[in-house]
Amino acid sequence: MSQSDYLFTSESVSEGHPDKVCDRISDAIVDAFLAGDPLSRVALETLATTNFVVLAGEVRGPESLTHERLEQIARDAIKDIGYDQEGFSWKDAQVISRVHAQSADIAMGVDAGAEKDEGAGDQGIMFGYACTETEHLMPAPLAFSHAILKSMADARHAGESAFGPDSKSQVTLRYVNGRPVGATSIVVSTQHAEGVSQEEIREKVRPHVLKALPEGWMCPEAEFYVNPTGRFVIGGPDGDTGLTGRKIIVDTYGGAAPHGGGAFSGKDPTKVDRSAAYAARYLAKNVVAAGLAEKCVIQLSYAIGVSKPLSIYVDTSGTGKVDETHLANVLMEVMDLSPRGIREHLQLARPIYARTAAYGHFGRAPEADGGFSWEKTDLVPSLKSAFGA
Repeated sequence: MSQSDYLFTSESVSEGHPDKVCDRISDAIVDAFLAGDPLSRVALETLATTNFVVLAGEVRGPESLTHERLEQIARDAIKDIGYDQEGFSWKDAQVISRVHAQSADIAMGVDAGAEKDEGAGDQGIMFGYACTETEHLMPAPLAFSHAILKSMADARHAGESAFGPDSKSQVTLRYVNGRPVGATSIVVSTQHAEGVSQEEIREKVRPHVLKALPEGWMCPEAEFYVNPTGRFVIGGPDGDTGLTGRKIIVDTYGGAAPHGGGAFSGKDPTKVDRSAAYAARYLAKNVVAAGLAEKCVIQLSYAIGVSKPLSIYVDTSGTGKVDETHLANVLMEVMDLSPRGIREHLQLARPIYARTAAYGHFGRAPEADGGFSWEKTDLVPSLKSAFGA
């Protein structure tokens, strides 16, 4: 039997966190390839440390995206995040590209041909989740963790604060009868300028926390931790080496739902690690938005080179109003879950990924140019009709 009264914690990290710097660079390069050719193939990893960035991976796309161009894209991403400090600057960091052509063996298995549809770029399992805890149908601890850091980043970009680019947040909520009712502790660590006191930073952080939380949800003062080590001047890749794809729980559901293990950033939408995870979120969100369940977990599985999903699993954690097996069958009918079907349904072959690299891939508003298309709830009428709702 599941608990009804408990504490649950999720964390987020800012766009200037070392791993997120790498995610941003990798996704900016994905966008550049897709802008040049929507059928580009990209699997791009980034490593960043003190004034040093390495790009590595396999690509197939426009020849205009030379090593020099990729290096400039990396610098532009670092500049946009806001790094121009001793130890890591967009101006003088060394950037090395070791990107090379996609394996012909992988291309043979993945590309469509006269006798086969486009296959999955790899084997794997992908999960999607939605719940009624927030208006965007996301777990509340993660949603609030993201909101705190996004508010702080907006203030920094507007020149209104002493925050540095690198920061982290962590929110613990109390649940009563399975519903969140308030925060019991909040942790925020943020990079700052030399000479700024811990108490000053604490008071600069406070309004961003209050803005993110519902009224009356603030934790007790003794459980409000800001820069608990007392000092955070050296930050970003100068303080800690970053790698693409190391913040997958931050990217998804904050630990409130399973994760298949694959990262998203740096991958074009033929990679089911990314596209099928987006599709699973899309389906789960539409199930909850249609009122068919208060919580919904969806698992999809694939084999490299095979177009159809090997399985679909639906779990509504006892909150469902319809049979889960029947629901799984209906979901397969309302959406083609082949890699091509997902890519076309959600229109993923567009340069819309750099914006996903921080503050979560899910729970964001769909955008006019197709960004976050997997957050739409346009399947609700079809799902309601299928169940006579």
